[in-house]
Amino acid sequence: MSKLIVSLSPHAHGNDSVERNMYGVIIALIPALLVSLIGFGLGSLVVLASSIAACVFFEWSITKYILKKEPTILDGSAILTGLLLGFNLPSNLPVWIILIGALVAIGIGKMSFGGLGCNPFNPALVGRCFLLVSFPAQMTSWPTTGQLTSYIDAQTGATPLSLMKQAIKTGDASVLEQLPSSLNMMIGFPDTCQTGAGCLGEICGIALLLGLAYMLWKKIITWHIPVSILATVFVLSGILHLSMPYYADPVSVLFSGGLMLGAIFMATDYVTSPMTYKGQIIYGIAIGALTVVIRNWGSYPEGMSFAILIMNAFTPLINTYIKPKRFGETVKEGKK
Repeated sequence: MSKLIVSLSPHAHGNDSVERNMYGVIIALIPALLVSLIGFGLGSLVVLASSIAACVFFEWSITKYILKKEPTILDGSAILTGLLLGFNLPSNLPVWIILIGALVAIGIGKMSFGGLGCNPFNPALVGRCFLLVSFPAQMTSWPTTGQLTSYIDAQTGATPLSLMKQAIKTGDASVLEQLPSSLNMMIGFPDTCQTGAGCLGEICGIALLLGLAYMLWKKIITWHIPVSILATVFVLSGILHLSMPYYADPVSVLFSGGLMLGAIFMATDYVTSPMTYKGQIIYGIAIGALTVVIRNWGSYPEGMSFAILIMNAFTPLINTYIKPKRFGETVKEGKK
């Protein structure tokens, strides 16, 4: 029999619940989902459907047959993990690789720690990074948009992040002339069709910003993490761009790769992010700085996933040293 733990007063009733927040984030992802279907067609449908179905199945089977508990797939967390995992994959990824990623995300990233609320790392990113290091060729093959009936045989190309990385390695600023305009990187169409579009959830910054606006409106998240990440990346990228012309301009950096997706939907995960506003800002600044470092000096063009996972590991430390003031606590004399 489960115990009912009642904290000390005062008590306030709220309408928050796991289901409300999970399905709220899913609703916020609908604009990006629609854009991915328009951009990649069949490939997007196959990848997202496979990822969501696999995550739901693995959570149900592990909970029921290994943990011997009542399945909790209706709370929306498995659906959200599958959706986010799919958004972090290319549209031509074989289904068998997607199944492996879903098993790692749910089985290792979530259920091995006890399930929802106990996982120290974002499950979708655990699955994504496992696939990235295990199947680097398949995970870095980027189809172009507009191939609505193509899947495995889709035409691929270099992504904006790849072009930025090439410019840094060669010191040739002219490579950046191949980048789509900042406007088209925000919208996702039409001239990004000439380059690899990246993962499913990366092709339209406006769609992701609409999701951010919805979650802020519904108070599902606060502004502290996404704004601190994006502001840090913008400032650091701007400094690099001013110092060396072969570093891309900060606006292009903001709308390239998985930065928007990670800052808005991955780093803001309740379980793996700090509890206090001050801690969230520190967390966001660190993620932004790590992303810039990995993107510009690391082996991979993208650094957002690794930066979030690294800071997930520091979340308990941040929570330990940055705590909210206890109710009724007074300021010590001599301090303001």
